[in-house]
Amino acid sequence: MLLIEPVTLANDVVRLEPLTPQHAGELGDATAGLEHAWYTSVPTAEDVPGEIAARHEAHLAGTMNPWAIRRLDTGEAVGMTTFCNIDQPNRHVEIGYTWIAVDAQRTAVNSAAKLLLLGHAFEDCDAIAVEFRTHWHNRQSRAAIERLGAKLDGVLRNHRLGPDGTLRDTVVYSILPHEWPAVKRGLQARLSRP
Repeated sequence: MLLIEPVTLANDVVRLEPLTPQHAGELGDATAGLEHAWYTSVPTAEDVPGEIAARHEAHLAGTMNPWAIRRLDTGEAVGMTTFCNIDQPNRHVEIGYTWIAVDAQRTAVNSAAKLLLLGHAFEDCDAIAVEFRTHWHNRQSRAAIERLGAKLDGVLRNHRLGPDGTLRDTVVYSILPHEWPAVKRGLQARLSRP
């Protein structure tokens, strides 16, 4: 299976649905209360339709496979995530552009979504590496990536200019196929806790 191919992924906690304009209303509601910190790129409710359109354009260009994250206990769409920077010939992908509603943070939602995405990448798409990138100052994201079991590859210093002109140092992590079984067991153990 190709990394770019739209597919619905589900487990007992979440369903990842190919992102469409029909998700805009729910996802706009899901942005309520989110910290729009200078080092993150969470859209405002008004910007959600444009963000969906941009992700759709990236999908058509072959560089992104976007999903809406639906929480099954409430039935609500609570965020977005993607396969991005897809390099199909080298079977390399990044999981990124992820945001989750405030009331779904610190629940099983993120772990369940990552379990689906990593399983799809390694087991269905035969990926040789799955990468995660985040802003140096996004300590919450860095901690979550490290809890997954991803290994630190390094820091790309002055990697990008932010919308306000500030320089971004990007922290790069990855998981390799031989590491996936241990990462998978860790995620499953986390999800089995009450």
